[in-house]
Amino acid sequence: MTDSETGMHPSPPPGRTDDELAALDVTALLRYGIGFGGSHRTTLFGDGAVGAAVVLDRQGVLPRAVAFLAGVVRSGGTTYAAALPEPVPGDAAAQLVRGWLQSAASVVRTVEGDHDVARWLESVAALMALRRTYRTRAAGPESG
Repeated sequence: MTDSETGMHPSPPPGRTDDELAALDVTALLRYGIGFGGSHRTTLFGDGAVGAAVVLDRQGVLPRAVAFLAGVVRSGGTTYAAALPEPVPGDAAAQLVRGWLQSAASVVRTVEGDHDVARWLESVAALMALRRTYRTRAAGPESG
């Protein structure tokens, strides 16, 4: 009897580690996810967003900085945000995020494309915040 006959769903693939997700080429994921959509977009908003959250968290970027950047993209556009001297705090993080934005800007052709980039940044910020909350709770009351 197959899974579809029993009404059961197949097991999800095993998860990736933070290191594996952090090693993803977010620049390429943005280019293809924004440019082509479909399964590329699914990967961008899934593993790509988690990988970006891991990388930015490791560089000490706060979720609110990424959420703020999403608002800049939404109001000024991806190309405008890519030209900012410091899209997020910290030299290394700013350079990395600027590269991501430049990659996305190379394929964004519409306001809807800018909104997709902003939604992705909002997703990254939300994942960063969730990871911070979980880490704080897992550390227990003696950590604070």
